[in-house]
Amino acid sequence: MTQLGLFIVLATAELYLLASMAYDRYVAICKPLLYPVLMSSRACTSFVVACYTAGIINSLTVTSSISQLSFCRANMVKSFFCDIRPLLALSCSDTQISNILVFAFGAFIQMSSLLVIVVSYIFIITAIMRIRLAEGKRKAFSTCASHMATVSLFYGTLIFIYLRPTSNSAPNQDQVVSIFYTMVIPMMNPIIYSLRNQEVKQALKKILYKIL
Repeated sequence: MTQLGLFIVLATAELYLLASMAYDRYVAICKPLLYPVLMSSRACTSFVVACYTAGIINSLTVTSSISQLSFCRANMVKSFFCDIRPLLALSCSDTQISNILVFAFGAFIQMSSLLVIVVSYIFIITAIMRIRLAEGKRKAFSTCASHMATVSLFYGTLIFIYLRPTSNSAPNQDQVVSIFYTMVIPMMNPIIYSLRNQEVKQALKKILYKIL
């Protein structure tokens, strides 16, 4: 339950942090003069606190529901970690309420955060299309490219796992997909976000130059 609870907290926070980052790019591109005010240190701290608060609420609700179930079958979880669906599959109780809670909370969190991202990018793309210079458009799109890549991978795998009927789930298939949002995407994030930074590029060049 501890492992499951921590996973839900971090996954939920990640979704809302991605939504916050989309809003950050919206402000940077569409309201650049107001950026220091709208994205101040205090505002960023509030975003982070809100993201983790949502994660804690989601975690307490789901884990408290699952912890009330009886587990009298095999104690081998068919996953790389204590994920929700493989854990529910081991229960000999009626898991209908837990499944409804998981689906309802998962759908609300994923769809609400995705809505913020989609709306932000609609305004961003509209603003970019008004830029006359091709170089300006390229820079604006490059600002959002890394974030869009992470969003596509992360949301795609989570929606595939948690927002489809339980009857359509295949444990082996779910295990492979779960690798993406638990290992592959977190490993890619530093590369995706930092390689756009000129200072990071220069540091990597110096390291490679010394090695070679």
